[in-house]
Amino acid sequence: MRNTAKITTAVLAAGALTFGLSACGSGSSGSGKADADATLTVAATPTPQGEILTYVKDNLAKKAGLKLEVKEFTDYVTPNTAVQQGQVDANYFQHKPYLDDFNKKNGTDIVPVPGGTVHLEPLGVYSRSVKKLADLKQGASVALPNDTTNEARALKLLEANGVIKLKSGAGYDATPKDVTSNPKNLEFKELEAAQLPRSLGDVDAAVINGNYALEAKLSPAKDAIAAEAAKDNPYANFLAVKKGNENDPRVKKLAKLLTSPEVKKFIEDKYDGAVVPAF
Repeated sequence: MRNTAKITTAVLAAGALTFGLSACGSGSSGSGKADADATLTVAATPTPQGEILTYVKDNLAKKAGLKLEVKEFTDYVTPNTAVQQGQVDANYFQHKPYLDDFNKKNGTDIVPVPGGTVHLEPLGVYSRSVKKLADLKQGASVALPNDTTNEARALKLLEANGVIKLKSGAGYDATPKDVTSNPKNLEFKELEAAQLPRSLGDVDAAVINGNYALEAKLSPAKDAIAAEAAKDNPYANFLAVKKGNENDPRVKKLAKLLTSPEVKKFIEDKYDGAVVPAF
């Protein structure tokens, strides 16, 4: 999912719908049984998920015997409600912390497809004044994304690099109030994720989402002084279905294509480190 999403569904629901839902699903009924020759309809956000799915559709699906339809949405609620209601067969836009929260708040039973983890949009730390985090001076200002998911991610990234420590058990909703050790007395500035690249001239460092870094002509691979690792990262995005549909042969086929060498190369070539394979 794009990293600007808040976990709170009330905020996410304000997103605009890009495409209308189909009147019914395309072959899956929630029982795990489906017509293997029917079109698989997948809900996704446009970038990068929709682009990755479109690459699969245009280059890999036909040879694999998969009929694939991609429905793009710009909000983070409709792709899940559409799966739950059987209006689409699967979705590809979210990470596990978001899905867990969505299921809890909405009473839904959407699950990740085994082997369907595809990519990560890593957070990176950027600075115009230092070349490494250890060089930050006493009282340095560090800008953080102010949405629930990403602020916690940003703090955990700083902790992983030895800059701060969070209280034991700090989870996916951690805030600066959870910082228990701050040897450099860093000053945290909470800003909307989209504003972070523009803040670089006003702060000593900023933790910026991969997609916004790319839009600002920052290369996560070359310019970030620290970045999230993709391996075992809980914020990696995956293919998801309503519970019971994990063994739909079309879903399993798509999961295999999404984690193919061809898709890995597509991601690496297209996104310059703002999106990285997580398989």
